[in-house]
Amino acid sequence: MTSPVIIEDYDPLWPDQFEKLRAKIAAALDDLVAAIAHVGSTAVPSLAGKPIIDIDVLLRSAADLPIAITRLASRGYEYRGDLGIAGREAFRTPPNEVPHHLYVCPPNSPEFRRHIAFREYLRTHPQDAAAYAALKRKLASQYRSDREAYNQAKAGFVQNILRRAGYPSAL
Repeated sequence: MTSPVIIEDYDPLWPDQFEKLRAKIAAALDDLVAAIAHVGSTAVPSLAGKPIIDIDVLLRSAADLPIAITRLASRGYEYRGDLGIAGREAFRTPPNEVPHHLYVCPPNSPEFRRHIAFREYLRTHPQDAAAYAALKRKLASQYRSDREAYNQAKAGFVQNILRRAGYPSAL
């Protein structure tokens, strides 16, 4: 059974939590990394969200993925594959760590670019961010115990934001 969908008010500690996690991930991956980005709702000031930090790592080379998997495993991360989404590789959070989702992406990853486009749009359009928060709260109430239905129900809103952001695959 998955945990219930819970949306919380923005927590000003989320950026600090990201920075601590980023430092650990950067130490593990070192020269393999082109960028480590805080994405998702916790990366947008004032936006309510699930209290789970979303982190995207952009590799310098796709050939480095096996090395990244090994290095992250040594830090307690469990490799989970792409979970059906090409362009990102998922990792289960180590026990007793701040809740977070870690994704490792190859260079030119459309998923990485999509996450950044969505984040940047919401950071610069507070009315749309507020509408997104309201939608997430409504859907969390409606689909509290069905995370997949929650994600599917907000997909249209996300696609609309990506179109507004000019993200190519959403056009």
